[in-house]
Amino acid sequence: MAEHPSLIIIDDDPLITDTLHYVLGKHFDVYVAESRTQAKSVLRQLETPPSLALVDLGLPPVPHKPDEGFKMIGELLAHSPTMKILVLSGQNEEVNVKHAMALGAVDFIPKPCDVDRLRELLQNALKLHDAELTEGSREREKESCGLLGESVPMQTLRTQITQFADAPFPVLIEGESGSGKELVASCLHRLSSRARQPYLSVNCAAISPTLAESILFGHAKGAFTGAQTSHAGYFEDAGEGTLFLDEIGELPLEMQSKLLRVLENGEYQRIGETQTRKSKARIIAATNRDLREEVRGARFRIDLYHRLSVFAVRVPPLREMDEDRYVLLDHFSDFYARETGQKPFKFDSKARLRWLDYHFPGNVRELRNIIIRLTAKYAGQSVSDVQLAAELDLMQMAAASGDLPLLNDDAALLTHAQRHLQMQANVNLDQVLKTWEKAYVEAALKITHGNLSQAAKLLGVNRTTLYSRMQMQE
Repeated sequence: MAEHPSLIIIDDDPLITDTLHYVLGKHFDVYVAESRTQAKSVLRQLETPPSLALVDLGLPPVPHKPDEGFKMIGELLAHSPTMKILVLSGQNEEVNVKHAMALGAVDFIPKPCDVDRLRELLQNALKLHDAELTEGSREREKESCGLLGESVPMQTLRTQITQFADAPFPVLIEGESGSGKELVASCLHRLSSRARQPYLSVNCAAISPTLAESILFGHAKGAFTGAQTSHAGYFEDAGEGTLFLDEIGELPLEMQSKLLRVLENGEYQRIGETQTRKSKARIIAATNRDLREEVRGARFRIDLYHRLSVFAVRVPPLREMDEDRYVLLDHFSDFYARETGQKPFKFDSKARLRWLDYHFPGNVRELRNIIIRLTAKYAGQSVSDVQLAAELDLMQMAAASGDLPLLNDDAALLTHAQRHLQMQANVNLDQVLKTWEKAYVEAALKITHGNLSQAAKLLGVNRTTLYSRMQMQE
């Protein structure tokens, strides 16, 4: 009998979890957690990550705020980038929906939800999960390693991968969440002379600090309570292959010193053993943190940083890849249309401009999820500017209505201003600035739940200044 696909439900309401466990248990292997902490514990006990996750935003310890749910989405995708996450929540304000999607959720279902409809959405998400795994196996056969695009940053990345792939030294991959660091690590292994050796990946953010040493280096029988048999760690299992340490910035300081020893002389010991073992594995590490800043804050060892960054590769964020966004659009829209047996959608001229203007805070992961939703809604149709705007994160959109791209990116601001003036006649500069100011004020008030003092602090102004500006906007 075939195994059911796995699903983790993260919600602190036992009535909801009990009901969904009973109803969905006929079609899925269901695991339940009521908090982020419990969810991470469940994930650590599973041999393979669940294919699907159903997440409530209002998780403890602050069940009436979405912050914990947003963090949970990020942690789930860090644990398993292919996991498909659906949000089932009563906190269905537009800002929450858009932010959840930007973080990587594939769908948002308001509570209460029809169970049959929920089952259908989960089955659709599962098809996408399975299709991407199939696609991944096809991409692994390509010399490009699935790295699409011809922009200068992407060409530079491919060149670096080729140059560093066969070197024996560690490589540090830096890049924002969702940019494709895991794919780059896999490319470095497949293009090296170690390609026939094991390739193992461990997410440092997903392992318990108390178990990290055992997971990486192994333990002897009886080394601690529960160690009923001896266990080989990742370094031993990797042999002469590649060990990919994802989210290396999350590794506890006490483990950083042990990792440094392995990098310096290849030596390590299993917990409970005096025998010194040798590792011949090549180390690739990745982080979305600025490790130089972590070093300055005494959260990361400077000697370990220098050992890891013998070669450093930067994965460019999607906003720097110019018209590669169209290449990815065509690739993924064709792929998902083919996998779902539908015709691909197309953008009208204004939608194409908006697509190029949008900054994709969630990078390629967010782009894929947007395309998934557009395929479901507008297969075989022409997608308008308004329809596309509804799928984007409003606080990050570069729209002709006056919203701006990231304020610390001068080149992007200039490009946006030029496009805005070309698309819209008789631009009113005062109105553009007022629109942007109003958006930030409203966002700050939403984040602080209407607390004027906290909103003013968030915006870097005093309370009376904020109040005056709000009065002027009315």
